[in-house]
Amino acid sequence: MILFVLSILSGMAVAADLEPGETGLVSRVIDGDTFVLSDGLEVRLIGLQAPKLPLGRPGFATWPLAPEAKSALQQIVLDRTVSLSYGGARRDRYGRALAQAHRADGLWVQGDMIRRGMARVYSFKDNRVCVSDLLALEMKARDARLGMWRFDGYRVRSVPETFDAIDTFQIVEGRVLSAARINRRTFLNFGDDWRTDFTATVAPGDHRPFDKDDFDLLALEGKKVRVRGWLTSYNGPNMVITHPEQIEISADDSLETATQSPCQTGPL
Repeated sequence: MILFVLSILSGMAVAADLEPGETGLVSRVIDGDTFVLSDGLEVRLIGLQAPKLPLGRPGFATWPLAPEAKSALQQIVLDRTVSLSYGGARRDRYGRALAQAHRADGLWVQGDMIRRGMARVYSFKDNRVCVSDLLALEMKARDARLGMWRFDGYRVRSVPETFDAIDTFQIVEGRVLSAARINRRTFLNFGDDWRTDFTATVAPGDHRPFDKDDFDLLALEGKKVRVRGWLTSYNGPNMVITHPEQIEISADDSLETATQSPCQTGPL
């Protein structure tokens, strides 16, 4: 079994401390990553994605384990007081709070959901605090085949399996055969033919987080990595990479390791 480590600079995860936010009683759980406080504030747990329920969307099939993920979150937070904190963008376009959540006893809600295998890490370039800890917890849950990691649909995919997974969120494992920057865009090619094979790309405007963390994308050439994100079709399967936490590197090929973030303030 190949071990993977986080490909971020030591200390990066604590570059921005969490800022305290609202505190309230959880009155309703919508699904495995969203709940509502008694004052009406809807909270989208940042940093993770739980299996999805239809929630009134026509033709939307329930994802495997979605009801169980909702039940798990209900068990953790329903009728409990939680404190919100922020490490990036605070609201999404729907007005939902994009927050880390801790119970009064210190339990980190995101960490507990990931630890149980009831969600997987899902991060954004404008909300990166705590992601390193979540990735570490996810690895343990996946290795133990807990929760969603028992289901084939959530498996880590090989490069050839990307062709059948367009328009889905995936974790893909493979070796970067070549890395190049052309017209300020970085290409990580996982196959011999960049016109048809799987490629991960970093757009010109998305290099800043990598440059800030001294993350050399071109140094990934020849390394075995895991990348996570949405697969689209552009000269074959393509995944857009916007921040370092989307990339994990084989332990033998590690560039750097991560330290604990400010999120784990309570028991897990």
